[in-house]
Amino acid sequence: MPVKEKQPGLGKIINLLNNFVLMSIVVSWDGVMAQSVPGLVKFSLGRFQNLSVTRNFPVLTRIPGDITHIIFQFHSQYRNVTVSYDQAPTPNTSLTAHDAGLVSTLRLQQSSLQWYMESPEGKPVSGMAVILPYKARDPVPGSCNLEYNLDIEPNIYLHYNLFETVIRFAPANIGYARGQPAPSCAVSSGQSSRRRLKYDIYQYFLPENNLSEQIFIGHIQKMADIHEVAANGKKLMTLSSDDQPMVSFSSLPGQGVIYSIIVRDPLFNTSASYVPVHTYACSFTSTLDNCYTLGKISTKVFFTIAGMAGLFICFFGHRFFKSELFCMGFIFTAFLFFMLITETTRLSYDMRLSLTALMGVVGGVLLVLCWWRLGSPFLSILIVGLILGFLFSSIIFFTPIGDFEVFRSDVVFWLTFTGIAVVVPLICVRFPREGNITACGVVGGYTVILAVGSYTYTSLTYITLDILKRALNNNFSKAFTNVPFQRIDFIMCTVWAVLTVSGMVLQLYRERTRPVFPPSPYMMWKQERERRKTNILDPSYHVPPLRMRLKSRVEEMFRREEPAGERTPLLL
Repeated sequence: MPVKEKQPGLGKIINLLNNFVLMSIVVSWDGVMAQSVPGLVKFSLGRFQNLSVTRNFPVLTRIPGDITHIIFQFHSQYRNVTVSYDQAPTPNTSLTAHDAGLVSTLRLQQSSLQWYMESPEGKPVSGMAVILPYKARDPVPGSCNLEYNLDIEPNIYLHYNLFETVIRFAPANIGYARGQPAPSCAVSSGQSSRRRLKYDIYQYFLPENNLSEQIFIGHIQKMADIHEVAANGKKLMTLSSDDQPMVSFSSLPGQGVIYSIIVRDPLFNTSASYVPVHTYACSFTSTLDNCYTLGKISTKVFFTIAGMAGLFICFFGHRFFKSELFCMGFIFTAFLFFMLITETTRLSYDMRLSLTALMGVVGGVLLVLCWWRLGSPFLSILIVGLILGFLFSSIIFFTPIGDFEVFRSDVVFWLTFTGIAVVVPLICVRFPREGNITACGVVGGYTVILAVGSYTYTSLTYITLDILKRALNNNFSKAFTNVPFQRIDFIMCTVWAVLTVSGMVLQLYRERTRPVFPPSPYMMWKQERERRKTNILDPSYHVPPLRMRLKSRVEEMFRREEPAGERTPLLL
């Protein structure tokens, strides 16, 4: 036992000696001799600096006396880096992540600091680092941490899946001067405690369809400093100290998003920034389906065929009514069936998509048969109107209206969504031809957008995808569904509008002199049969019924042929 007690003390003494030697070099020669120490990097307050990390020792000197705590942070695009207070990292003194930061509180008369960085894989990791200073009245991010390993946790923890991205953080504490103890975090109320602090949640989108590391390094600097965050980020909400320190968002695979939190002290009108975190909601290192190869082949094939069919019904749907009904029945049945098998089975994505396509074909055929047999287009128009109403309601909730607090309730959301979706088919029944042509233009144009979205990122695909996510995930109601709207999205909106308007105008012009709907083939067959029964002058009247014709044909097939030969006596 005595030996085990001496080893930790010896290691601590060695670490202190190493720190003292390195700091002595920097302070004494002011960076001249620093170049002879491998990995030693000198920083300045507030200055962003590019680093290539293998094993580095960031050092900060000449810290002003009014600075009470400092946040050191490092960001790489996707490779992890370990940042530590000590040269020998431990879980309580270090953090390994691609967005990592540490808070250092300063002692009296302290004017220099040092941290340690290393690459866990042993390979160089490029990124950007910055050191941000704060004063006595500024809040201390993560100072009331009770959940994570570090004593003071300024980092934002991010987790994502197919449906949502969730960020969590440790509560902050009010600021305090050098040499003074930190205020208690256990105070339950009062304006003199941390309960007065507010947390502003910010979001920033990187350029669409751009996974460049240089682009990331340039834009992460816009979300590190307080003033830059407020100027460039989009403020989504404000949490109080009584709220749960967690916020969820809709996942956007392949789209870079930066999240940052600013904690404010309303009493002193001061603020501090947590270490920002970013995600692409995908993996850069996985062998299959990584950020560079997003989109399965099955998805591309499925939506490419759907886009071609949608382009056809956009311009010719009403003229070729049976083809339109098949496509609409396919969409209606496939959407419902995909939700059903996703909710009730654990089949692979490709298997679910194959079964969805099969059931979509069955649904399309059934809708065509219903119209063929019943002869009334109103049932078909109701289905078409429901699809148009679903899309129209999805567009409404795709706007900022969908993030209103009242719609966090599933009951309110689904009642409102269903009410809007049901109104549209009622209008279509009142104006059947115009409603059907409108549905052809809008739905057909959107399937083209979905086909494009299977090859390149566009936010318009989330018009319906967010509704699907909410239907399949019980916790998605708490997620913010904000998405970027950049140049590609404006182009896709223009394409959608042009397809919709041109398709509607073309069909309305061409169908203006035709019947509202083409006659049902079954009804035409019945009328033709009745006409043949009553019109004896029609040659077809004397044609035997189909049943008799088939019977006679079968009898001919099995009738025995008579032998050929002379049947009359020969004349002598």
